[in-house]
Amino acid sequence: MAYIKLDYEEVVIFLEISMRYNVCSADKSDYTSEKLNPFPKTDAFKELENLIGLKDVKRILAEVTAFSLIQSRRSQMQLKACPNALHMVFKGNPGTGKTTVARILGRILRDIGILSKGQLVEVERADLVGEYIGHTAQKTREMLKKSLGGIMFIDEAYTLAQGGEKDFGREAVATLVKAMEDHRDNLVIILAGYSYEMERFLRSNPGLRSRFPIHIDFADYDVDELLSIAIQMYADRDYELTCSARWKLKNHLQEFVRNRHPHSGNARYVRNLVEKSIRLQALRIVDREPLRRKELVTIEEADLPDPELVNT
Repeated sequence: MAYIKLDYEEVVIFLEISMRYNVCSADKSDYTSEKLNPFPKTDAFKELENLIGLKDVKRILAEVTAFSLIQSRRSQMQLKACPNALHMVFKGNPGTGKTTVARILGRILRDIGILSKGQLVEVERADLVGEYIGHTAQKTREMLKKSLGGIMFIDEAYTLAQGGEKDFGREAVATLVKAMEDHRDNLVIILAGYSYEMERFLRSNPGLRSRFPIHIDFADYDVDELLSIAIQMYADRDYELTCSARWKLKNHLQEFVRNRHPHSGNARYVRNLVEKSIRLQALRIVDREPLRRKELVTIEEADLPDPELVNT
């Protein structure tokens, strides 16, 4: 498990103390004040911390969470609070954790009282864009209704601007923008996709960039992070690697990193590799009798597929 050790450690500690002990200020008289709603106890932030890699993502989300908490406290004390605009842009290649982080973020924002439900609704162009005039606004409003109280996650959001001037994608964007204003206190919209395409999409509609003030880049995983992800996936499934298998796996991932392209998949590739090796292990031992526990849990070097066979 990868625990975050960054310059925002004090923020993380503050959140952990607040959530675990319902502490809200350094003044002991405030600890029991009925005027302040206590911070809820939650494991969602810990789950975010425990994700492998993503240190810059965690740093930004720690800032966002702390900001939201403090603005809420300021409002409760009749102080001026800054607008809590939490709409975001997630940029990065597939398999870098965008959807996973969005799902955890919904639970965090629910637990600290920013969102009422915290559910994640995943949508794409086909869920929003209709086939005739008026159909797009209707479809988009239906998806927005499902998303109220939580997060609407629009994958490959740049496709909403790929159809030209007369494309209905523009109508979907206009409907989304209106909903962002109408439901600003109980809806977060996240636009996600490849970095270059998302930048081009935002340039095509200058008003969008200011409405999505939080931009988070999801970097590709390095070799050590991919190896840690693989080992964690095996452990979650009650499997373990022999020393030679672990060595072969690391070499395999080094080759993958050297030759990868934006569509390679990152953690998705690792998941496919893990699942393929488990099937090959099953094929190797299926005829053995009796089967001991060690044989059932052990992945050997021979079980790891060649790179060209991972996705078969």
